[in-house]
Order: sequence, then structure tokens, then C-alpha cells
Amino acid sequence: MSERSIIQSSGFANTGEGFAVRLRQPNYRGLRLSLIEGIDITVDGETYPAEGNSIVLRGDSFDHAAMAEATEMRWNVGETIAVHVGKAGGLAAGVHEVGVTLRLRHPYFPPQFQPAFVRETRHITIIKA
Repeated sequence: MSERSIIQSSGFANTGEGFAVRLRQPNYRGLRLSLIEGIDITVDGETYPAEGNSIVLRGDSFDHAAMAEATEMRWNVGETIAVHVGKAGGLAAGVHEVGVTLRLRHPYFPPQFQPAFVRETRHITIIKA
């Protein structure tokens, strides 16, 4: 079961190429990956722009460009994605301030109100470096 927070405390971990942050779907209904303009991650004041990040949804990996083409893949309500960020050596073990900025397009919003920004920050812990 997902936590209320968009940024999930489980799934925040170092990977072989950097680190991952798990996010729950922030909308009241699902959306196609092609409607995600970007997911920027900030850790301890350092921002990792969307263009260098990738996501994993249901075992499929999408870089920033591939998300724009994924018109049939949906991120459903109740699902989480893992955002993978490249950072040599990953992050040090301990508590980190993690922020996310999602830039989403809603097909029913007028163009002048696009994209919609969803932002959240919280403190979460990496157990192993």
C-alpha cells in the first residue's frame, strides 16, 4: 500500500548507477506517460533535471524522450514508479531532504494553464551507501 505522500519512503535506495526514488501517482485519475513533461528530483539542494532521469513502471524503463512517445502506457491511480537518477557512487547513508517536481499536462486544461506542477519535499533515509 502506498503512503499518503507522493514521495514514498520505501524504494529510496542506491542502485548500481546512482539512486532511485519511488513516487505514487499524484492525480485523482491515471495519466499516459506522454503527458508527463518531466520529473525533476532534488536531494539536499542538488537538482537532477528530468532530462537525465529515467523511470520504471511495471518493469518497463523509460528515459525522458521515451516517455514522450509512450502514448499507450498509463500510470494508474494507486501505482508507483521508480525514478532512477544517475549519480556516481549514489548517496551517502543517512537522512536526506528529497524533493520532486512533476510537470504534468492535462488534456482537458487550456494550453495557457499547461503544464501543471506538483511539488513535494520530505526527509527520507538511505540505509546503505
